[in-house]
Amino acid sequence: MKLFDVYPLYDVEPVNAYDCIVVDKNGIEYLDLYGGHAVISIGHSHPHYAKKLKCQIEKIGFYSNAVQNSMQLQLAEKLGKLSGYNDYQLFLCNSGAEANENALKLASFYTNKSRVIAFNNGFHGRTSAAVAATDNLKINAPLNKQQEVTFLPLNEIDLVKEELQKGDVCSVIIEPIQGVGGLDEGTTDFFQQLETLCHEFGAVLILDEVQSGYGRTGKFFAHQYHGITPDIISIAKGMGNGFPIGGIMIAPHIQPSYGLLGTTFGGNHLACAAALAVLDVIETENLIDNAKLSGEYFISIANKVPGVQLVKGKGLMLGLEFDFEVGDLRKKLIYDQHIFTGGAMNKKLLRILPPLTVGKKEIDQFIKALQNVLIVEKV
Repeated sequence: MKLFDVYPLYDVEPVNAYDCIVVDKNGIEYLDLYGGHAVISIGHSHPHYAKKLKCQIEKIGFYSNAVQNSMQLQLAEKLGKLSGYNDYQLFLCNSGAEANENALKLASFYTNKSRVIAFNNGFHGRTSAAVAATDNLKINAPLNKQQEVTFLPLNEIDLVKEELQKGDVCSVIIEPIQGVGGLDEGTTDFFQQLETLCHEFGAVLILDEVQSGYGRTGKFFAHQYHGITPDIISIAKGMGNGFPIGGIMIAPHIQPSYGLLGTTFGGNHLACAAALAVLDVIETENLIDNAKLSGEYFISIANKVPGVQLVKGKGLMLGLEFDFEVGDLRKKLIYDQHIFTGGAMNKKLLRILPPLTVGKKEIDQFIKALQNVLIVEKV
């Protein structure tokens, strides 16, 4: 059997990693400024994380959700405390796509409605708005047999109101900062009006924090920059530092009932151990503050690099926009400078999503490497 060839692969095979460094099979070290799509939050192979997982797997790795698992309660309590959502409820699953699936399903059950509003260039695992980006108007696309999604332009609150007035919308799902789509974000005024309209028309407001959550932007959640309180928050990526785990945080007015949602592997013992270790390190090492300060430093010097048209994002969820497509630039950074970065739907955007432990030394290394590559490009 061979692998199903759906991903273009760089000719680099990592076999070891620590903090912000990845080591390939030839012993070459790479600076990791992408973290596997923002997954590596506390750094590769953090000793507290590794110890917690090793201790747990020697006891029990997994058993069914039909029995009690006090680690889930510990995780809910610690997550509520650090995020500021103590009164919310936690449902655990395995990925960001699954988190958003459950968020949309729950919203539909809660409202007895089916239509979803999303936004152009948003990505939620199952509802990519790339197909809608060619038009400035709403476009309908199927989600499944029960639901359809209407895509709208970001920051166009009048169009949102127009759709909500039709009375068939169960939820509005939005990333506070778009990830794969290219780091565009709504204004504070837009988010606050969106929250008001969702309350007015009985729609569930879902904030997709799969990529932007867990301190990446300098606050625990990126939507906290806007002073809003969503009904459901979806989480994943940095939650387990590479171990698959996701979830949704659910406002207290949405009541659970047996059989409403389900999962096989969600909230297993190993996943909970990983997630608890991540929160421990985020708290004890002040990584949210580091994300904010390191992000501010990165932005301040990246704006001075000749050729950079725009720096987008917050904290350590950043993008550098150029006036050319960055595919070749990324290859040169990997093969010539030994630095991992990311791409986006916006082919001119270079994404920076390092571990939250990154500091000035690594940022300076990247800026110097970027300048070297850009100079060679001009020559």
